[in-house]
Amino acid sequence: MKSENNLERTAIIKGDLKFTSIGQIIKSDQFIKLIKTFIKELDVKKPYFIRTLEPFQNEIGEFNEREFIDFVYLLNINSLDEIIRSGYFDIQFTYEEYSQLFLEFLEGFYNYWRGIQRFMIKMDSYSPDESTKRSKVFSLASNNDAFRKMVLDLYRNIHFNVTGKSFSIYRQLPSGAQVAFLADHFEFDREVKSKNDSLYQIPYIWEAVFEPPVIFYTQSNKRDGVFPVKDKRILQKFYLANDEWFGIPLKVGRLLAIVYVQKEYLALGAGLFNLFEMAKPEEFTKEKPDAAVFFGLDESIFEEDEKLGFVAKEDDVYYGLLPALPQIDYFGYMKKMLLTLHNVIQIENKALPVHGAFAKIRVHGKKSANIMLIGDSGAGKSETLEAINKLPKDCACDFDILIDDMGSLHFNKEGDLMAVGTEIGAFVRLDDLQPGYAYNTMDRSIFMNPNIVNARVIVPQMTYEEIAKSTRVDFVFYINNYEKIDDTAPPIELFDDLDAAYEVFSEGKRMAKGTTGEVGMTKTYFANPFGAVQLKEEHEKIAKKTFRKMQETGVKIGMIRTQLGIPGCEQDGPYIAAEALVAFIDQLNSEKK
Repeated sequence: MKSENNLERTAIIKGDLKFTSIGQIIKSDQFIKLIKTFIKELDVKKPYFIRTLEPFQNEIGEFNEREFIDFVYLLNINSLDEIIRSGYFDIQFTYEEYSQLFLEFLEGFYNYWRGIQRFMIKMDSYSPDESTKRSKVFSLASNNDAFRKMVLDLYRNIHFNVTGKSFSIYRQLPSGAQVAFLADHFEFDREVKSKNDSLYQIPYIWEAVFEPPVIFYTQSNKRDGVFPVKDKRILQKFYLANDEWFGIPLKVGRLLAIVYVQKEYLALGAGLFNLFEMAKPEEFTKEKPDAAVFFGLDESIFEEDEKLGFVAKEDDVYYGLLPALPQIDYFGYMKKMLLTLHNVIQIENKALPVHGAFAKIRVHGKKSANIMLIGDSGAGKSETLEAINKLPKDCACDFDILIDDMGSLHFNKEGDLMAVGTEIGAFVRLDDLQPGYAYNTMDRSIFMNPNIVNARVIVPQMTYEEIAKSTRVDFVFYINNYEKIDDTAPPIELFDDLDAAYEVFSEGKRMAKGTTGEVGMTKTYFANPFGAVQLKEEHEKIAKKTFRKMQETGVKIGMIRTQLGIPGCEQDGPYIAAEALVAFIDQLNSEKK
């Protein structure tokens, strides 16, 4: 279901075609559709070069797209001057007049094509054999390469035949599919199926090929509200059309999840491949998922308080549902819905979900410290860790990120506090990163709305094996982004009083930076609006028990001041915090000698 202001911003290219001639593009249904939607935009904006279309309109202004397509086909192989002189088309302009008009139309259409989200999808049978899989992936990449070449050749041929001149500089601009997918229809074991049979008729994506730099522009750039948890049955309320929806199987930490995405939101679906581990067909066809997300459902099935998405449990599976609305066309909704489902399941399993970052930090090659940083969006968790990379080399420090945004805490049989992560990547706010970071990761990142405030990058960072295993936690810090560092408020502070520590964590105070719909000083229970708020009573029992046991087992609890929410401290604040954190770990190592 597409919203009215969201028409045809996604192009789906058939990946089973080997593009060998430009005619395959010009005569395709996709090309005709693109011409129509581009002309609709011109009808609204009314640029002067809209007069390019006059020769292909009848007396009442109706556009003959077939005749125009024939004209474009001829223009690929003949000069504009020859076509005008032939009289085959009723072009009542001189060559000089019409060449200028059409050149502007060509540039506008080419930029329009490169500005929409472009995906190539090849239906190809999955094979567990690694050599066969590689062969299929290479074939898909080759088809996209051929398609990109055909698009470039078409643009350059027409440009030459309009102007009579070649380019002084040839730029190999990204013109093919930004992401290519291999998909297949799978047979699911009977016992893993839900009561909605349409879920098993759609194609499931089993491999992806990215063409960097991958840049997507979505209709929204921030997330608002929390997802309510509803006690209702929902599976019979919708149907997934097999030519509109795709299934994306994932591992969210140790949980199995499937995301069902409507094709107009494939950009958000593509972002998942940089953030979560893909689940294999051998897993998702034979195991019942722990959770599932539906992104792009018809708005009519949602109640008023559900318009930003909601959670429901049915037949032992947690489901997250989001409607096809412009205001939630933002990757944060996709990511946070998955993490909300993860957290609700963790609470049900008596583990403590945490909204935070977790890293193993080493100083001077000595014993490392495993540091958990807890805080809400924009507090400075990822920024502080990334700032460690900017410290002087003589600090001799390095780190491994094990959790970037969400994880869970539990105690093992020996009584050690352990952490398990959820994501293999990071969804990072570009505005707060150290200069140059984004460019260092451009070849493997997905950029979201890089031209506006709260621009984001999704970058892979860890392996699944690293984030899915239990790792001991040495220190738990609350990330304070709102207090200025001074003599009474140091960068790092340890709590002596357990009640005081618990109050700081449970209050969840931060200075909101516009990463969500909040601004100014805010409070969110345990800095975690993703499950903890919705199931506060159950969460609080687990949290209090965890804090008491942390004190009993010697896990230190403290606070780090990043100053990220203080104007003017966006860069220096996390750097100072990183500097203090490394010095803190270095001092610990010295004391242990």
